[in-house]
Amino acid sequence: MPKAKVTKSTTPVVSSTATNRTPVKINTEGTPKWYIAIMLGLMLLGLAWIVVHYLAGEHIPFMQELGPWNYGIGFGLAIIGLLMTMGWR
Repeated sequence: MPKAKVTKSTTPVVSSTATNRTPVKINTEGTPKWYIAIMLGLMLLGLAWIVVHYLAGEHIPFMQELGPWNYGIGFGLAIIGLLMTMGWR
C-alpha cells in the first residue's frame, strides 16, 4: 500500500479565536433557592394531584367534572417540574 505524502507548511495556521481573548464571567452562584422550591413544589403538587384523584377523586365534585383530565393536570405539573431540573446548577 503506498504511503500518503505529508507536506509541512512553513506558515503557521492562525485561528480566528486566538485573537479574541476577552474573559467571560461565569456565574458561580448556583440556582436561587426560589427556583429549587418551585421546581420541587411542582413535582410534589403533580404527584399529590394524581394520588388525591386516585384515592378520593369520586368524592371531590370538581375532580369528577374534570374526569381523565386529572391525569393530564397531575402529569403536566410533574413534567414541568422535571423540565425545570435542566436549569438547576
